[in-house]
Amino acid sequence: MAGKKQAASSKHEFEFFGPHGPGLLVLVLPVVLYALIYACNSQGCLQVWPSISVSGWPAGSQIFTVDALIAYVGWFAALTILHLVLPGKHNQGIVLPNGKRLSYKLNAFTLFVITYGGAVYLGFFTNYLDLGWLYDNYLPLLTASVIFSTLLSVYLYATSFKRGALLSAHGDTGYPHYDFWMGRELNPRIGSFDLKEFCELYPGIIGWALLNLAMMHKQRTHLGYITNSMMLTNAFQLYYVVDALWNEAAILTTMDITSDGFGYMLAFGDLSWVPFGFTTAARYLVDYPQDLSLPTVLLILSVKALGYYIFRGANNQKDTFRRNPEDPAVRHLKTLQTAVALASLSAAGGACPATSTTWGTGSWVLPGACRAACLACLPSSPTSTACTSPPCSSTGRGGTTWPAATSTARTGTSTAAWCPGASYPMCTRVGAWRIIPYLYWGGALAHHTLCALAAEFGPQE
Repeated sequence: MAGKKQAASSKHEFEFFGPHGPGLLVLVLPVVLYALIYACNSQGCLQVWPSISVSGWPAGSQIFTVDALIAYVGWFAALTILHLVLPGKHNQGIVLPNGKRLSYKLNAFTLFVITYGGAVYLGFFTNYLDLGWLYDNYLPLLTASVIFSTLLSVYLYATSFKRGALLSAHGDTGYPHYDFWMGRELNPRIGSFDLKEFCELYPGIIGWALLNLAMMHKQRTHLGYITNSMMLTNAFQLYYVVDALWNEAAILTTMDITSDGFGYMLAFGDLSWVPFGFTTAARYLVDYPQDLSLPTVLLILSVKALGYYIFRGANNQKDTFRRNPEDPAVRHLKTLQTAVALASLSAAGGACPATSTTWGTGSWVLPGACRAACLACLPSSPTSTACTSPPCSSTGRGGTTWPAATSTARTGTSTAAWCPGASYPMCTRVGAWRIIPYLYWGGALAHHTLCALAAEFGPQE
């Protein structure tokens, strides 16, 4: 057994603090979500000065209730039925390692309009639906989501051993706890129902929007009106939700779909972390309402508009490049050829070993744990030229050996020095490597510690 694990360690590149890290993360991440509620709720919020005090659980709350579990399972089941019954577009995914393509039924936006629109009408214009129930039962609903995502992960791990299952290279290491976290099977399905794509967008993302709506409803019940801070929080996050669901087809080229297995990491992230982590701001505003001044509102609107412009432009450009590097919209962009980008693009069905590094749009395609680290090494000029290095070869994240390609790194530094788990050849980069001088080195430890989690969790494109 020890010999097998030694062989697995030498063959695989481990993320999340090594092969044993996920065994701890499975326990830590739910605790983080509970801690957010424990540390700040209607009873008060965590204070660290002049003395440390914690509010504890909200008064009268229960960690688990049968009603909350039934509500959560009913929500998941209702969305599943609607997804299967209602019409939708059918898009082809990228070419898989076995040479096949999967067909995906896409109707997330339709389901969002039905559920969110129905909740707005029944909750705000009639008395048939008490959306405030979601606020009152926020804690047991979180517990229900943790139970559901954990049981789903156990099912996914067990069924991944069936004959003929296409496995993800990341989750087939021989370490059970690591594989349980990463996910062994690449595209687990029940018939034509794709579990991973469905969980990525439907129950968690739409649930996030509905929970925010419930917080707004509860605030109106408490105050008799809705504060502008609550409106802005709902509007900004709703815009992101609508954008993600409207552009559902773009998720088919993301690494979550193309290379990551479906295990606890994605199941918990989609079903618990997103809806209950991202609604913390709206929940806080129920307990501590804030009325913002007009200048503050205008400043916030300006920053958010700029951020969204960069976000959507970068993701559209990235998706276009992955699908067709010769598309007129992206073929004029200067690129860097890197072993890392080659692996990423090839895994996503691309044929060109290059990726756009135009900082003005934030488009920088790198796989997995490298994504967060890249934020510190974007070029200071609009574009950078490719570095020069001897021909080399490297094993991509999906386990495929790619042909010779140039590699991108800081002067005199191997890629392994700034991207955990990578082992690419030495290379000298031509051009500046930082936006703010010395920013990277000051935050190197933080990047190496947090980049994997930051890259994997949360809605991504």
